[in-house]
Amino acid sequence: MMNKRKFLEMAGKTSLGLLASPYLMENTAFNPLAKKNTKNWIWARPKEQSIEAWKRDLEKVKKTGFDAVLLEVYNGNVTYFENSKFPVKEALLEKLIPICKEIGLEMHGWMWTMPCTNEKIVKEHPEWYAVNGLGESAATKPAYVGYYKFLCPCHPEAQEFIRENVENLAKVEGLDGVHLDYVRLPDVILAEALQPKYNIVQDKEYPQYDYSYSEHCRKAFKAQTGIDPLKDLKDPSANVEWKQFRQDSVSNLVNGKLAPEARKQNKMVTAAVFPNWPAVRQEWKTWNLDAFLPMLYHNFYNEKLSWVGEKTKEEVAFVNNNQPIYSGLFVPSLSPKELKKAYQISLKSGGSGVALFDLYSLKDEHWEVMEKLLS
Repeated sequence: MMNKRKFLEMAGKTSLGLLASPYLMENTAFNPLAKKNTKNWIWARPKEQSIEAWKRDLEKVKKTGFDAVLLEVYNGNVTYFENSKFPVKEALLEKLIPICKEIGLEMHGWMWTMPCTNEKIVKEHPEWYAVNGLGESAATKPAYVGYYKFLCPCHPEAQEFIRENVENLAKVEGLDGVHLDYVRLPDVILAEALQPKYNIVQDKEYPQYDYSYSEHCRKAFKAQTGIDPLKDLKDPSANVEWKQFRQDSVSNLVNGKLAPEARKQNKMVTAAVFPNWPAVRQEWKTWNLDAFLPMLYHNFYNEKLSWVGEKTKEEVAFVNNNQPIYSGLFVPSLSPKELKKAYQISLKSGGSGVALFDLYSLKDEHWEVMEKLLS
């Protein structure tokens, strides 16, 4: 599955131990069938419009009954909040936080985590990027599409770069939380419905899509096992330890650097995650976050709507610390009637609410359905 900007538009324990947070503890005894305990989210991408128009949109979100907005404020290249690290497209976040405070709506900063397409970074630090099983760097030959320039989870400087990105966002005054997206490696196997769009068949793990074989990852794995995965393994995809090592490298980054950085600023920390997590080396059940928003876009997997409930139930049982699961729903693939059903299925399956992608995909009929469900 790809990103919420391009792919979705086309489609229409290792780790460091899990520490309980105040947000997590508040949800430990959650009853998903009690409306008062549900929480509902909506992703929103920047749009060129007046602040007055934004205020009307946010008031509509609140009136409908949503609790939190996830605003995309860093897309791997530019930001929509003030900072000295990246070009600032607009200080939109700082303008919208006061509006959200006024109307009683949470504002969370949605950021790309592992991909970085900023030309300055790509040019000055090509060694920071993940490498595939053919030895090709994501900086110069990204998989599938140009923006798939994922950083290496093992490179110390790349780790520090990502940590600083979280720090800069978490320091924004009045922000309620940091929402991590793309906390993973590129898809070694795409969701079934997406493969034909790229004229590929992925019946197994192929090396050109398999990451990360960077020098830092290989050295660390060899120190741990005595094996160089690129030189010593005839079929790296069959090696369970190598697969687990990559999952752990992402989990260690989250638990060791990213979540602690957000919490230093007393920010809630959440992530958009994959239901087919092994395909992107994303063992998110081990992450010390406050909540998870799995992207249950059933049409990407050629599944029926009932699959949303099946996966929600699995994921509620999957997490290590009983963190709430908010089922991510892809509105462009749902009729208003199907949206209502998907919401009901999610709650009946143990979900704590839903997250809709995205704000400007809802038609009037969708808004009407959600207002009745959330009132």
